[in-house]
Amino acid sequence: MSYRFRQSSMAAVLAVIGGAWAAEAVAAQDFLFGRPSITFGARIGYAIPRADSEIFDFTRDELTVEKEDFNAVAIGADLGIRLTDRVDLALGIGYANSEIDSESREFIGSDDLPILQTTDFRRVPFTVGVKAYLTERGRRISNLAWIPSRFAPFVGGGAGFVWYEFEQEGEFVDYETLDIFYDYFTSSNGSALAYATAGFDYSIGLRWILTAEARYSWASANMGESFVGFDKIDLNGLRAAFGFSVRL
Repeated sequence: MSYRFRQSSMAAVLAVIGGAWAAEAVAAQDFLFGRPSITFGARIGYAIPRADSEIFDFTRDELTVEKEDFNAVAIGADLGIRLTDRVDLALGIGYANSEIDSESREFIGSDDLPILQTTDFRRVPFTVGVKAYLTERGRRISNLAWIPSRFAPFVGGGAGFVWYEFEQEGEFVDYETLDIFYDYFTSSNGSALAYATAGFDYSIGLRWILTAEARYSWASANMGESFVGFDKIDLNGLRAAFGFSVRL
């Protein structure tokens, strides 16, 4: 083995060791090299629809369903693209589904058993908006180094599109003949929405953020052919959520 080859090999080993040491040193720093430009997060929370339209009134009147039964666990993901030091472009998607087992309030079957059915109410919103921070999210300590703030409250708002599906399946009563029949009713459609939000970010490291948020959305959409004669379905509602984001 030549001296030049041994020298080159030793230099390569030292470079690898030096690179590993540098990476470990950077990981130990309490600052980032450069201001992050993107955040990506996942959320879990609770959706509370207003449920204030004819289809919800009819369901509560005829079936053993209460308004709070339409509440549901909600999940979501969002992408934040930094526009300025205090403003992000916010892109989001969510999902919430309530599945409610019920029976007829006024009637029972000829076998003295309850008349049973299930109602499903799903919502999938897609949103685009802005998130404005009320305080600085971090500060520069040099041309390269950036330190995140521990606590950063925000407000925001935007618009988007929400898809919904409302389904009822099971046994129902024909109020003219009092016959009991099995059927499946469904309505799905989409609508524009608007929303407002408020919350805070809490940094739990250089890159990781704990976020808590409350969001209210406004939307309504037409009902499908299974529900002819009903007015638009109310898609307004509140969502409270928390989750984690990572700075990229």
